Amino acid sequence: MINNNPIGLFDSGIGGTSIWKEIHQLLPNEDTIYLADSANAPYGQKTKEEIIQLSCKNTEFLLNQNCKIIVVACNTATTNAIKELRVKYDIPFIGIEPAIKPAALHSQTQKIGILATKGTLNSELFYKNVEQFQDIKIIEQIGFGLVELIENGKINSSEMTKLLKDYLNPMIASNIDYLVLGCSHYPFLISQIKKILPSNIKIIDSGEAVAKQTKKILNEKIGLREISQQSSQVFYSNSNTKVLSEILENKYQVIHKDF
Repeated sequence: MINNNPIGLFDSGIGGTSIWKEIHQLLPNEDTIYLADSANAPYGQKTKEEIIQLSCKNTEFLLNQNCKIIVVACNTATTNAIKELRVKYDIPFIGIEPAIKPAALHSQTQKIGILATKGTLNSELFYKNVEQFQDIKIIEQIGFGLVELIENGKINSSEMTKLLKDYLNPMIASNIDYLVLGCSHYPFLISQIKKILPSNIKIIDSGEAVAKQTKKILNEKIGLREISQQSSQVFYSNSNTKVLSEILENKYQVIHKDF
């Protein structure tokens, strides 16, 4: 089954490029269109209604670009809006949720940490996921300020180091053996986080699982792109394009577009 239309992805900003990288690595022949709604970042402090409204706006932009599948490359948007998106639009959606299950199943200390946005941790979907693991102590921490620093290109700043230490040290003291990154921005902090965590604590994010699920749905229901020419990777941002370009190592053009 052949379908040459692009894969669409959206996030509240640049964080979802961590998901895009996994998808592009697994499906290098696919065209992709990535939408960074950085003008409205972060989503984590917004109401559910605001998140749904922004997610619909982003979806409609990608539908106008003839995308064949949409990856909601944002934990907050997935946990708050994907149910409504699936009802409203006739296109497959792939969501991204904190990878609590593999951490809970493999934890030896029966204690795991999760670093996520307020919007994700307060969502009904997150609560349902956590409810399945009554025997596991889950230490939740809202990552106040992290997305803003990442969006402003301050990944390796002293402010970032201080915040991460404030958030992670209580988890270390609680004897966690897994840290779940519950925001698509946070994989960009892994090298920083590894400097703080003891080596026995494993870090889990959702990128690889999302890429595999995207490939599965394309194979089974939609179709893959015909391998006839080099694939196209297009990036849009409604804010400063500089940080997104730098995250992509200046390998791709980033188009500024108000939407």
